[in-house]
Amino acid sequence: MHSIFISGAAQGIGAAVARLFYRQGYKVGIYDLNHTLAEQLAEQLGPQAKAGHLDVVSYESWQAALHDFAEWAGEINILVNNAGVLYSGKFEQMPIEAHQRTIDINIKGVLHGCHAALPFLKRAAFARVINLSSASAIYGQADLASYATSKFAVRGLTESLDIEWHPHGIRVLDVMPLFVNTAMVQDMQAESIKKMGVHLTAEDVARDIFKLVQCKDHVLAPTHHPVGFKSQLLFQLSRLSPQCVNRLSNLWIARKS
Repeated sequence: MHSIFISGAAQGIGAAVARLFYRQGYKVGIYDLNHTLAEQLAEQLGPQAKAGHLDVVSYESWQAALHDFAEWAGEINILVNNAGVLYSGKFEQMPIEAHQRTIDINIKGVLHGCHAALPFLKRAAFARVINLSSASAIYGQADLASYATSKFAVRGLTESLDIEWHPHGIRVLDVMPLFVNTAMVQDMQAESIKKMGVHLTAEDVARDIFKLVQCKDHVLAPTHHPVGFKSQLLFQLSRLSPQCVNRLSNLWIARKS
């Protein structure tokens, strides 16, 4: 029986991933800063789910959580770096602490997770890392400057490790959804969400993550996986269009109606 460790798994996309993989027969690690909520979800799912505390900003917390789960599950096959935060608004009007927290959780959290998990993944018969990037990593978004920056970093780390860890038989992939109907986008202050709308659910993202894990042509699977039609369209346009066209289109998205 394969196992999956999910950061930020107590709610939103992480919880949807936990539910889907549990139904598919995986041992599921539900690790979150909110341990109480994680425990509640594990109890709802059943005996093949384990909850634990994880502060992704702390490398020591990652080490303890991964060791805890590996002892219980036997091995770690899938790591999903899901934990993240989103602050929106004019760059200069947001407190510097919000920008700093975005970098700490969205970048350092993923960096810590990958680094701490490698010894476990190398020992597993089958191993994957799925990082939560974003359509904001296709082209930087106005009113989401530090968030887009963090997701570009996740995109770059994913590409680098997907190559570096190839000799270990470990694929490192990411999913790139647009806006997902979770608590993260509530009260979001950005013109892009008004123009593009919120059409994805947490379950949509979870299904795409499951497809990536199950992909038989794992060597040829693309490193980046836009989720949903709009993300796929933006991703393809960014690859085909001149940089000036990409900039103009994103200026239109940012412009107030």
